[in-house]
Amino acid sequence: MTEDSRTDEDLLNQVGPAFGKLRRGVLREVENPLSAKDMTRTMVLHVVLERSQDPDAEITVGGVAEHLCVDPSVASRMVTDNIKAGYLVRVPSQQDGRRAVLRLSAEGEELMTRYRAHQRRAYEQITADWPERDRLDFARLMLRYVDACEQLRRSSTPDH
Repeated sequence: MTEDSRTDEDLLNQVGPAFGKLRRGVLREVENPLSAKDMTRTMVLHVVLERSQDPDAEITVGGVAEHLCVDPSVASRMVTDNIKAGYLVRVPSQQDGRRAVLRLSAEGEELMTRYRAHQRRAYEQITADWPERDRLDFARLMLRYVDACEQLRRSSTPDH
């Protein structure tokens, strides 16, 4: 079935499987890819970085587990790996000194800078033969979709 012959119903039914395909490592196909290990590490670093944008927010291993929808033991291993790699540090909570929270180290910030540049190169490579208007429209709509997902997540989280 070609793009032009898809019905509206076909398009909507294909969105979920399309998102599944996006998670299958296409970023590794782009020039100068990050290692598979660093690609996995960026999932955790992204969560920590996102939370650090809010000065009142803190993120713990439990918060990483919740955000990534993984078991706390899995999140603990992922966080420990990032700490050993030098990308994360544990610091005392400003809200409760008995608790440790996570922060990106300078190396973690540098990895995320490289990762974001890598993501941008991937987008440009994948959409290189698209008209510029389509590239920008898709980017705008993707960001709108992600924002809507975040609003839904926040509204369904008990503490919000």
